[in-house]
Amino acid sequence: MKLGYAMTGSFCTVSRSLSTLKELAESHEIIPILSENVQKTDTRFGKAADTVKKVGEICGRAPMLSITETETLGPLSPLDALIIAPCTGNTLAKLANGITDTAVLMAAKAHLRCDRPLIIALATNDALSQNLKNIASLLTRKSVYFVPFGQDDAVNKPHSLISDFSLIGETLAHAMLGKQLQPLFFEY
Repeated sequence: MKLGYAMTGSFCTVSRSLSTLKELAESHEIIPILSENVQKTDTRFGKAADTVKKVGEICGRAPMLSITETETLGPLSPLDALIIAPCTGNTLAKLANGITDTAVLMAAKAHLRCDRPLIIALATNDALSQNLKNIASLLTRKSVYFVPFGQDDAVNKPHSLISDFSLIGETLAHAMLGKQLQPLFFEY
């Protein structure tokens, strides 16, 4: 399959995402897409330039980095599916509310015009607070599927949810059949 693989700035989960990307790239053509924060922000989890380079090496092509590049991923150059992993709360909120101001959001908007599966691997500290309404909104949206998620630290971060990135491939397989992988919620 021809898959879009988009990454947003949940920097603590980027290494997990890269592992999943590597697995998917072994059997699929991958079109990588990076948010502006992933492209440019150095953190304690790594340097932005290193992430951009690793993604390019894994996929065998440079990642798409701009709104103008990703706009073509709709009817002009359709994908079989688009995965956003990690998907931050900021990206989730904008997606739920129709805001298209980043390369990743434009890729999602363009992709959803074709009614093809969009798979979201959530990683956000506000999922069970301000972003809960956005999760609910997207759960009812046609062609949107979530990678199952759970509270990664219910005591110290009671509002945080992170998807199990090892389930991205299985979620993709179900999404291609029009089904949400269940159970959606699990205990870490």
